[in-house]
Amino acid sequence: MAIYKNKAIIVTAPSGAGKTTLVRYLLNTFPHLAFSISATTRAIRNNEVDGLDYHFISIADFKNKIKHKDFLEWEEVYPNNYYGTLLQQTLEVLEVQPIIFDVDVMGAARIKRYFKEEALAIFVCPPSFEIMKERLRNRKTESDEKIAMRLKRVELEMTFQDSFDYKLINDDLQKSLLQAENIVRNFLG
Repeated sequence: MAIYKNKAIIVTAPSGAGKTTLVRYLLNTFPHLAFSISATTRAIRNNEVDGLDYHFISIADFKNKIKHKDFLEWEEVYPNNYYGTLLQQTLEVLEVQPIIFDVDVMGAARIKRYFKEEALAIFVCPPSFEIMKERLRNRKTESDEKIAMRLKRVELEMTFQDSFDYKLINDDLQKSLLQAENIVRNFLG
C-alpha cells in the first residue's frame, strides 16, 4: 500500500446537512489544510469563483477526463451534473500538506477506499428531513425542481452513513463545529 506524505480528511453529507459550513470552519481552524477543489459540469452560481470553489468545465471536457482516468473519483450526481476529484492535483497537494474534501456521499466512499486508513471520513447528518429541506430553500440558489431532485437523492445517501469513520448529527452548529474540530485534531495528531 502506498504511504502518502500527508493525510486526507473527507467531509460528506446529503445536500443541506451543513458539510460546507463545517469544511469552511475546519479550513479556518487548521490553516495548514488544503482545500480539494472539485471539478463540475453544473452551472456556476452567483457567489462562486471558478478555480476557487470548483473547476467549472464542460460535459465534453469532463467525459474526456473520465476516459483518460484523470479522476480519483467522479459521479453524475444529477442528470448532466458531473462532479469529480482530479487525481494528479490531489496527489501533488498531499506531497506538501494535508487535504480536506467537501464531496458527495458516493465520491467520499471512493476516496476513503483509495486512501484507506490515511483518510478520515466524516458523514454529516441533518437533524431531520424537514430541517434539511428548509436549509436548501433558505439558500435561495436553486429552483424548487432542483431542490426536489436533491431531496430525492437523500434517501440513497443516508444509507451510506455507517460506512464512514464518524457520523456527526448537525443539530446544533456550534456543537457540531467543535466536534468536527476535535475529530480532525485527533486524526492529524
